[in-house]
Amino acid sequence: MDDKAISEHYGISGILDSILKGLESSGKELASLKPEDLAPIDEFHTRGKDSTMEIANLAQLEPHHNVLDVGCGLGGSARYIAEKYGCNVTGIDLTEQYIDVANRLTEFVKMSDKVSFKQASALEIPFESDNFDVIWTEHTQMNIADKEGFYGELNRVLKPQGRLVFHDVFGTENTAHYPTPWAEHNSLSSLCTQEEARNAIEKSNFTVKKWIDKSSQSLEFFKNMVKKTETSGPPPLGFHLLMGNTAKTKLSNQVRNLEENRISIVQGTASKIGT
Repeated sequence: MDDKAISEHYGISGILDSILKGLESSGKELASLKPEDLAPIDEFHTRGKDSTMEIANLAQLEPHHNVLDVGCGLGGSARYIAEKYGCNVTGIDLTEQYIDVANRLTEFVKMSDKVSFKQASALEIPFESDNFDVIWTEHTQMNIADKEGFYGELNRVLKPQGRLVFHDVFGTENTAHYPTPWAEHNSLSSLCTQEEARNAIEKSNFTVKKWIDKSSQSLEFFKNMVKKTETSGPPPLGFHLLMGNTAKTKLSNQVRNLEENRISIVQGTASKIGT
């Protein structure tokens, strides 16, 4: 898998300008901006803020936890858990544009003392081993072919008995329809099945604790998003700003993929094995 091609897929030009225009259209002022004002766009994963809150509950976060968000995007989840639970959160993402915008948005909401972001590959995380209490990752592994390398690297930087929390898209024996939010075409996608993912996690020195299929809720989410867009057009702030000219097709394909059992969406937790 070509890191440059993946980064270019996500790196839509003018992201920050689009967000600023959307905020202005929504009546938001930068001087009084709050993290929740950014939720329509910076929670760029299935079911947005609702799923973020669910995963945070699974993570059992405490204020003293040092958290790493792998594949952080624009940083919405990182800011949410830092504000809600008082954790220190670091986010990494392959796409440099996302990291630049994530840091700017964090400055806007005055959270740079608790949250920071760094451009990096999930296969070469630039931190020492046994460093984090919690690893958080959403919708990242489907762009990574080396599943054991991915989960092994997450395990490396996690403290013994630390917790991995994840929210992921998995494939089935049926090929997905493209484009999707994570890939314009099949060559950028590295979907694996739930069974393959679970095996890779367990081979990487983790014990799976929870595995919750959220496909039905996710289908309703995408159906509602498509319906709202068809009825009233895209909102000032929304996922469409991050999906380019094929946004409408990507959302429609997500509905088809879930309806036809071509993808599934799972939340879960795993613990690092160790003393």
